[in-house]
Amino acid sequence: MRRVGPASCAARVRTAQESFIPTLHRLLRETPGALSLGQGVVFYPPPGAAIAALRGEHDTTSHGYGDTFGEPDLLRALEHKLREENSIPRDAPARVVVTAGSNMGFFQVLLAITDPGDEVILPLPYYFNHAMAATMLGCRVVPVATEADWQPDLESLERAVGGRTKALVTVSPNNPSGAVYTPERLAAINRLCAARGIYHISDEAYEYFTYGSARHYSPASGKGAASHTISLFSFSKSYGMAGWRLGYLLLPEQLESALSKIQDTNLICPPRAMQRAALGALQAGPSYCRRHLERLAATRAAVQDELTRAVDAPCSLVPGDGAFYLLLRVHTRLDDQELATRLVREHRVAVLPGSCFGLREGCYLRLSYGALAPAQAALATRHLLTGLRACGPLDTSPA
Repeated sequence: MRRVGPASCAARVRTAQESFIPTLHRLLRETPGALSLGQGVVFYPPPGAAIAALRGEHDTTSHGYGDTFGEPDLLRALEHKLREENSIPRDAPARVVVTAGSNMGFFQVLLAITDPGDEVILPLPYYFNHAMAATMLGCRVVPVATEADWQPDLESLERAVGGRTKALVTVSPNNPSGAVYTPERLAAINRLCAARGIYHISDEAYEYFTYGSARHYSPASGKGAASHTISLFSFSKSYGMAGWRLGYLLLPEQLESALSKIQDTNLICPPRAMQRAALGALQAGPSYCRRHLERLAATRAAVQDELTRAVDAPCSLVPGDGAFYLLLRVHTRLDDQELATRLVREHRVAVLPGSCFGLREGCYLRLSYGALAPAQAALATRHLLTGLRACGPLDTSPA
């Protein structure tokens, strides 16, 4: 009898979309000198206080296991931050949980609130790891189109809520569009979730990255929001700590037991040394990120200037007022992943294809300018425009 080996992987993982990030890294390694407008990272390092806290971690008691949800001093500091910066009510019945990055927080939250076959609503364009996590947990992703300026459409979201909907996810400031959802829109979405008995998961990783008159708003600050709102935060972007893998979440108290089981199984406890570094970052405070916004704004302006001055550019742009992303629509018949691959190999500039973010009608590219100086970003954009002109043919059909 012939021996049959195990299947390669579970169907729920096999059917999840692929991340283009590993492909992008490979293409960049194979193309020396290429400029990257690809992965979303900032140009600046972690605060000195965070690095000093990590280097000074000589207390041998920190090498054992810690508390499941995080060290008490860090939890207290985060509770203070959420009250003072995000206007979360002091008496909100909610619990802070420290995680190894907010991606892990999102995955664990979905594990706590969904069963296979449940639905998760993701306004388009969505963050690809959110869709991947939902699919891997056996959920059905329900993408919902947004308005022309990438703001959520409340009526479309309301129509999307069904009998198996468990959560509606918002990302503001948005990855990949850069849109900053208005406080009125986010509050309305939060009220919709309350009325329909579903969770509002609010991803706020880019909370400090806003430009002009745009301001960040935390839905959990609204009256009565604590019982159905789950908020995700990260140290990766604001404090230049992407590789340190530390985030945190605020969740309703009725999910505390479930998250305790999940975190104890998945992580046991957040890395204790990283938590000391997080305390150092919090000492630096939001001003550490905001002091770098002027350069980010200059880089953003340099990229937009190159795009708008190129009158013959085969693309169009609706700029957002947050994060460090721009979402470009390219007027071409080419597949966006093929186009992104050719742009690296032939024109030495890296971007992410819009299909990663659920945009499959038309050709979109996400530009991430956070890691580059203004002059570098302008040069990368010129490479991009040269590549777009060369990679036709144009698509003359209506947008």
